[in-house]
Amino acid sequence: MADFIRFFIPFYFIIFFLVSFVGISCKVAKQIGKNPDVLPKDDSAYGLVGLYFKLVLVALFIYSVLLLFFPKDIFSAFKINILEYDIFQYAGIILMIFALIWVIIAQLQMKNSWRIGIDNSAKTKLITHGLFRFSRNPIFLGMTISLVGFFLTFPTVIAFSFLLIGNILMQIQIRMEEEYLLKEHGQMYLTYKKRVKRMFTLY
Repeated sequence: MADFIRFFIPFYFIIFFLVSFVGISCKVAKQIGKNPDVLPKDDSAYGLVGLYFKLVLVALFIYSVLLLFFPKDIFSAFKINILEYDIFQYAGIILMIFALIWVIIAQLQMKNSWRIGIDNSAKTKLITHGLFRFSRNPIFLGMTISLVGFFLTFPTVIAFSFLLIGNILMQIQIRMEEEYLLKEHGQMYLTYKKRVKRMFTLY
């Protein structure tokens, strides 16, 4: 199982980044004529959140690659032994695969409205169909599930730190986006907000 995890985790995140961030972003960029990555690069609070988010992604990528090349050192570092059971690892792998598919579907359903950050220069369409019927933030939900799966598959203090820090940054970003959507879409967004929960709604 350890050998499988050693290869699965780095290749999973490589595929996640290439498809979800690079691939989808390039597709949308061709359609809208500009880069959909609109995270600010200034020293504002929002810019700081964007910077930390990118640093976490880079650190996660480096950590997963180190696992591939230095498995003995990384596997034994800060391990949480109480969670090291096959059932947790299998559950984690399933969650990670499910999360990747979920995120890609949600991004495709957003079509030209997909952005990395808040685009103040263009009014994007409020998406309420597909996975957005169950979650106002299906992409962030999928990313959270992916990090939960990563922690279960590879239970270390470092993996838990990625889950905790990543979730905090995503929750901050979600609330900033909610303010923007309320300003842009008004009553339409309020109605949607009452019907669908922030992360997940069961009908």
